[in-house]
Amino acid sequence: MEVKGRKVLVFGAGISGIGAAGLLEANGADVILYDGNEKLDPASLKEQLGEKSGAAVLTGKLPQETITSLDMAVLSPGVPTDLPVVLAMKEAGVQVIGEIELAYQFGKGDVLAITGTNGKTTTTSLLGQIMKQAREEVYVVGNIGNPYTAVAGQMTEQAVTVAEISSFQLETIREFRPKVSAILNITPDHLNRHHTMEAYIEAKENIAVNQTEDDFCILNYEDRLLREFGENLRAKVLYFSSQRKLEEGIFLEDGKIVLCLNGQKETICHVDELQILGTHNHENVMAAAAMAYVYGVPAQTIRKSVLSFGGVEHRIEYVAEKNGVAYYNDSKGTNPDAAIKGIRAMKRPTVLIGGGYDKDSEYTEWIESFDGKVKKLILLGQTREKIARDAKKCGFTDYVFADSFEEAVHMAVKEAVSGDAVLLSPACASWDMFPSYEVRGDKFKEIVNSL
Repeated sequence: MEVKGRKVLVFGAGISGIGAAGLLEANGADVILYDGNEKLDPASLKEQLGEKSGAAVLTGKLPQETITSLDMAVLSPGVPTDLPVVLAMKEAGVQVIGEIELAYQFGKGDVLAITGTNGKTTTTSLLGQIMKQAREEVYVVGNIGNPYTAVAGQMTEQAVTVAEISSFQLETIREFRPKVSAILNITPDHLNRHHTMEAYIEAKENIAVNQTEDDFCILNYEDRLLREFGENLRAKVLYFSSQRKLEEGIFLEDGKIVLCLNGQKETICHVDELQILGTHNHENVMAAAAMAYVYGVPAQTIRKSVLSFGGVEHRIEYVAEKNGVAYYNDSKGTNPDAAIKGIRAMKRPTVLIGGGYDKDSEYTEWIESFDGKVKKLILLGQTREKIARDAKKCGFTDYVFADSFEEAVHMAVKEAVSGDAVLLSPACASWDMFPSYEVRGDKFKEIVNSL
């Protein structure tokens, strides 16, 4: 991709946008960093770009004359592709791509890319750990907090990039082609952004759209959508399953994670040897192990990394035991399907803290997954009444409302007795109260540790 001398707008001034602006400037583009939030301070954004940056910074409404002067626009993941200003750029003939596509165009080496509704961060972190044991030059990037654009310029041909890719990022790819891709699962999420389930599924499936017969795609056999999707791919497909033995693929057999490929059978480990809990994590391990194996990493190297992996922060993260009560931070459970996995991992009677920003989700399946395990549900945030209505429909009435996050945690502390667990697993995003699920999880840990 040639950007030298071209006028490029980077839309979105978060960490992805800052990374994209830096990459474009390093390759000779004339850059404008833009954010629609007029409350942002342009001087502070300019500072983040670094003192050598010559980029212009704009906030608020984008003038029409700026739109018509552009050659290209790079969208950050949080920018919907159907915004009027984005549609206006397309109508003006401006080339519109996403920051993942930009990074891919300038990056080098091979890409191993992971998407799915749940489990992306755990699988990406584990695969990153495996690849660092196996290769010299490894970058772990994407939706995991380290922008792909921030490191693409440093890569050599020997680089291996392990990338967590969201549906938002996959909407705007063009040539992005991973050597190995994985789709872990697809359940309803982000319907406020994608509007229909069909559009969300299509975005996820984009991860394999440019793959060829030389590439691999790892898919969840227990997800009907993905099983059918695998039948029509050009890439070589390898399935994983936590429920059945596969003739070829990676699966559970007598409590062991076993990989069968081209007539060869390798045992990775017994699930009891893992440090991370729950069937969903067994699936995450299978996906990461399969991706590494088809890329050529020996089973022994994979096994070593898998056994030493302690999980990721904010995902069913053990915080502390206080007065016989175990506290778990699952703030990353930002949709009902993720939160179901949090409940299933609990081995004690559980006081559950839920609710938050509304992403147009339904909560009945989550309530049904309580299965006698949840003794009290403490609800807060935008969705509390909506969840309460779904709970009533399911015959669950042991819920109370809290007016603040701090109040919710202290109510849970009072409710729990020795032998119980307190679980923060909201089934909702954090944006009505916190800037991110990380900040929400950190606040929970701070309160628990101060008890």
